Amino acid sequence: MSKPLSDHDRKKQISVRGLAGVENVADLKKNFNRHLHFTLVKDRNVSTKRDYYFALAHTVRDHLVGRWIRTQQSYYEKDPKRVYYISLEFYMGRTLQNTMVNLALENACDEAVYQVRLYNKASQCNLGLDMEELQEMEEDAGLGNGGLGRLAACFLDSMASLGLAAYGYGIRYEFGIFNQKISNGWQVEEADDWLRYGNPWEKARPEYMRPVHFYGRTEHHPDGVKWVDTQVVLALPYDTPVPGYRNNIVNTMRLWSAKAPCEFNLKDFNVGGYIQAVLDRNLAENISRVLYPNDNFFEGKELRLKQEYFVVAATLQDIIRRFKASKFGSRDIVRTDFSSLPDKVAIQLNDTHPALAIPELMRVLVDEEKLPWEKAWDICNKTCAYTNHTVLPEALERWPIDLFQTLLPRHLEIIYEINLCLLLQRVSSLYPGDVDRMRRMSLIEEGGQKRVNMAHLCIVGSHAVNGVARIHSDILKATVFKDFYEMDPHKFQNKTNGITPRRWLVMCNPGLAEVIAERIGEDFIRDLDQLKKLRNFVNDEAFIRDIAKVKQENKLKFAVHLEEHYKVKINPNSMFDVQVKRIHEYKRQLLNCLHIITFYNRIKKQPNKQWTPRTIMIGGKAAPGYHTAKMIIRLITAIGEVVNNDPVVGDRLKVIFLENYRVTLAEKAIPASDLSEQISTAGTEASGTGNMKFMLNGALTIGTMDGANVEMAEEAGDGNLFIFGMRVEDVDAMDAKGYNASEYYNRIPELKQAIDQIAGGFFSPKQPDLFKDIVNMLMHHDRFKVFADYEDYIKCQEKVSALYMKPKEWTKKVIHNIAGSGKFSSDRTISQYAREIWGVEPTLEKLAAPDDPK
Repeated sequence: MSKPLSDHDRKKQISVRGLAGVENVADLKKNFNRHLHFTLVKDRNVSTKRDYYFALAHTVRDHLVGRWIRTQQSYYEKDPKRVYYISLEFYMGRTLQNTMVNLALENACDEAVYQVRLYNKASQCNLGLDMEELQEMEEDAGLGNGGLGRLAACFLDSMASLGLAAYGYGIRYEFGIFNQKISNGWQVEEADDWLRYGNPWEKARPEYMRPVHFYGRTEHHPDGVKWVDTQVVLALPYDTPVPGYRNNIVNTMRLWSAKAPCEFNLKDFNVGGYIQAVLDRNLAENISRVLYPNDNFFEGKELRLKQEYFVVAATLQDIIRRFKASKFGSRDIVRTDFSSLPDKVAIQLNDTHPALAIPELMRVLVDEEKLPWEKAWDICNKTCAYTNHTVLPEALERWPIDLFQTLLPRHLEIIYEINLCLLLQRVSSLYPGDVDRMRRMSLIEEGGQKRVNMAHLCIVGSHAVNGVARIHSDILKATVFKDFYEMDPHKFQNKTNGITPRRWLVMCNPGLAEVIAERIGEDFIRDLDQLKKLRNFVNDEAFIRDIAKVKQENKLKFAVHLEEHYKVKINPNSMFDVQVKRIHEYKRQLLNCLHIITFYNRIKKQPNKQWTPRTIMIGGKAAPGYHTAKMIIRLITAIGEVVNNDPVVGDRLKVIFLENYRVTLAEKAIPASDLSEQISTAGTEASGTGNMKFMLNGALTIGTMDGANVEMAEEAGDGNLFIFGMRVEDVDAMDAKGYNASEYYNRIPELKQAIDQIAGGFFSPKQPDLFKDIVNMLMHHDRFKVFADYEDYIKCQEKVSALYMKPKEWTKKVIHNIAGSGKFSSDRTISQYAREIWGVEPTLEKLAAPDDPK
């Protein structure tokens, strides 16, 4: 097997034409040295790699700032409708390389840092700095749990690339998603102190600090309602530039950080409690301390509700300030008529987490701006839109009334008023006497502890409601939100998710991007639909060879990474079979485990048979309080310990748990993958976006007809994915008649053997009953019906193995998949949001660069 190219040689050889750009390498080098000289240590001999990274980051940022200022000026001059994307999560990953790609600086920076010579005593020679080593110094901005936060990041990239006047608003968590360590096979969480060394991409904006109120009480006066005796927390904004792809447009992501006001509890000073008063400032600042690490699970903690209100209260003040003033840098009020707000402002709620934007906007319009209720409600409705991300009942937010009453008393009154209007004016007039329907549709859930149903609040307060894949949007209309759909069918839409091709192809897989560009040009980077042209090359021998070669190079490189980190010898000719996503029962990592055990047992039974070798990788984080998910990780690591040390199996099967899965690891793993596991129970995965990343990077999918898999099969052709298992209607039918796991266990010998091995301690000889909870769940409480799909999954995996042994046929299917992945660009998704929800028109026009005349 030929050795993979060195990183530097690879960069030189395979970079999409144009990435070299026109930047003067000498100028970049001069700026790099200037930043190193002025911002870092004086004694150059003790500069660290991190110093060089910061110098490079600041050099690249210099190219952003002029474009950033000019972009914002142009928005104030043109006064377009602005889009505000509010999300509690933005899973950005690293910024340096993405920025270089979007500004066409990558090759010039690569050459500039390579020309910075460092004397190496060990080899007695001058060495150039290595770009990839510098990139490895950057901390991931892990301000998200998974799909929802990563989607928000892709959307920011597309909104800038499509020339939309758009802003991302969220929280600047001091600690992002925890770092996962695997210790003795178990997940251990470590705090993600991502700001430890500072963040070169953000700019604090204390001049736009905003007060946010909590607690207190309401007073009703003839001239309106006042919310009084509140506790104030200050929201300090930090701005991060978001560059579009080669269009000189740089939008803004504004993240709020909580600060205690100077007078916070300092009245205690008068009674000698000064020290405690200062220490108590932490209580206010805890609001932006840490990201809640739950994915698809609602945790009803007061701090979480504070975070949700904090971000919307600060953001709406910003939105209204910007709406009232129209001059760049001016705070003079020029607009006072709020009836034009929906013409100038679109607010998109990313799931129910920012749902409080609806009652908060009503509070501002009614209490502060003194608009009549009906007019305020009309404005609110036309301004807000809501994206739903899940149908799992445990993920839907339902906040206790008592907590609302304490924390946000005025908002509870407004929610009661909205509910009254909904039930009395609309539901009862449309469906007279249908008390059960009124109960189902109420924003306030009765029975036991009263709760506010945040999804209902979002639907009622928005003019558009969308799911994130066609099948998901259909399920919303048919089941979860059926009553609301029947009342307002015009509100409901579908917007199938997408991914940005800049990060998820050009940046993470430059070899593939180059091979594609050689055949169809570079315009696919801005218009991913052009990948359809690759269908003309499905039978082109040279193209088939090139695609296979790029995959093999990516696998060789990733194999080196795996061997370094896991001390397991990897067969680079084996199929790289990968399932990476949050660990959750509905994503069915356990089904994957059962296949691994079955395959292992078959090799043991017939060791001399010709088996298709596999390296099976599973990665993902379990929420710290999710016992079953943590046990699933322990099972995967236990299976790996047995399989990887069995000499009979050798290199025909290896099992690796990918530790600390995050954006940066995804960028390495996905381009190297042959098989993508998308095996959730039909009807449970809203969309998925990992599935799209694998497809675009030349992996074949084994999956159920769930989420976006359905549309992927349409685009690539049914025969080019490995589809198995129950459809949504089959799952519904099984729910109706009852699912009996024992029936499958008793009927399928290989399934019985695998479960007996898990239950009997074969994979945990020192603790034979270690996995009894998992076995008990699978046998008696499995909502996601793992056994029901086992048989079909195993047969489908046999087809996968057979095809992998025919490399040319496999690669032809890969080409069909890449050619069919154009629909899954976030540019397409955002264009649809823009035209069909926000009422704005995307554009591919370029803004003049800062050094060009306007």
